[in-house]
Amino acid sequence: MPMVDPDMSLDQLAPIIVATFPELAGSSFSLLSEGWDSVAVDVDDRLIFKFPRNADAERALAMEARLLAAIRPVIATPVPDLEVFETPRRFSRHCKLKGEHLLTADYERLPDDDRQHLARAMAQFFAQLHRLERQVMADAGAKALEGWPHPDYVAERALPQLSGVDRALAERTLVAWQELPPDPLGEVYGFFDGHGWNMAFDHQRRRLNGIYDFADSGFGPLQQEFVYPSLVSHDLTARIIGEYEAMTGKALNRERINLLTGVLHLVEIAWALENPDMLATLLGFYRHWADRQPV
Repeated sequence: MPMVDPDMSLDQLAPIIVATFPELAGSSFSLLSEGWDSVAVDVDDRLIFKFPRNADAERALAMEARLLAAIRPVIATPVPDLEVFETPRRFSRHCKLKGEHLLTADYERLPDDDRQHLARAMAQFFAQLHRLERQVMADAGAKALEGWPHPDYVAERALPQLSGVDRALAERTLVAWQELPPDPLGEVYGFFDGHGWNMAFDHQRRRLNGIYDFADSGFGPLQQEFVYPSLVSHDLTARIIGEYEAMTGKALNRERINLLTGVLHLVEIAWALENPDMLATLLGFYRHWADRQPV
């Protein structure tokens, strides 16, 4: 996680919220997260206020609000109703989607029926997003995904972190990535961040209550959408793919998705070298993927 910025401490942010919403003066405030792009403040376990860290994040927040305004009326999955305020600094407010992150250990405790229910909900979410008209989303501010870095950059930074069969597999993966043709299913507007840290999951009812954080959404290759749920579980990814195919009639290429999953792990390792705590976690994700690959 990034270093704590004194200007983004709770002592600094709570007065800004109260100045705009004086009725919250007696509320309970807590820092929900200290992300790379913004800091979120939870008020009374009811409202979420997001404060961008810099000008780029401010622009991204405004774009996210426009995107959600276009998305919300046409998909079944609850998403934040983001309202942006400009004084004394830009921030957003939305009602909190009740639920917690869904991590691998949580998923592994779910009964089979609940796993399938979650996969169906995620597949529906993806399918409905992918049907949105490109021009409508472009008018709302959607842009092309920020591409993954060049394979040479990934190799230079990620490969030295690996050894033995893990490194050999990574080398083959990067070569296969360079040879991968464009996605035959084309490009869509998608979420491209569908892992458990962006889910509001009700662990008591074992149901998905909503999805949030659309800052990384945009136009990208359709099948790349299915890479990110593997950060929760490869079983979840497989179930989502099956449900999506049944809903849309599209045949997804599991080998392609699996390859891109490995590439994602290597890209994130390359990006995380300056963050040792995160690097250890990402190496674990890669090795879990690698253990599933044929010898």
